[in-house]
Amino acid sequence: MSTFSFTRARGSLALCFLAVAALGLVLGCNPTAATYPVEGKVTVDGVAVEDGSIRFVPTDAKLPPAGAVIKGGAYSAKVPAGPARVEIIGSRVVGKRKAYDTPDSPMIDVREEMVPKKYSEKSELTFTVEAKSNSKDFPLTSK
Repeated sequence: MSTFSFTRARGSLALCFLAVAALGLVLGCNPTAATYPVEGKVTVDGVAVEDGSIRFVPTDAKLPPAGAVIKGGAYSAKVPAGPARVEIIGSRVVGKRKAYDTPDSPMIDVREEMVPKKYSEKSELTFTVEAKSNSKDFPLTSK
């Protein structure tokens, strides 16, 4: 009886993978789209975003989004060519606290978001990626 259930479950799993692949074709996903380098710096009020991420969401829904980590204010990503909406998040260290409520607890960083929502979840930033190496700095403001 357990062999029957295992075989049936394996068949259902295979069917799910096929359905997901077919859905990708129907929606026109193109995970193998050519990408081009985009690099630059991200600051808020002149201060480098120490830790964060940047995401390029192509306006052409057939192209996949791309992103990169921001470290020390710099990022480097591979992005499909064309216009894209840009979303940026980033935090900064504002203090330290104990990791645990014990006398010998290690101290950990306390972080706060430093990038205003108008550049992240409600971003209106855009950038057109060209079919070549691209450079784009994002000097953001908190106001």
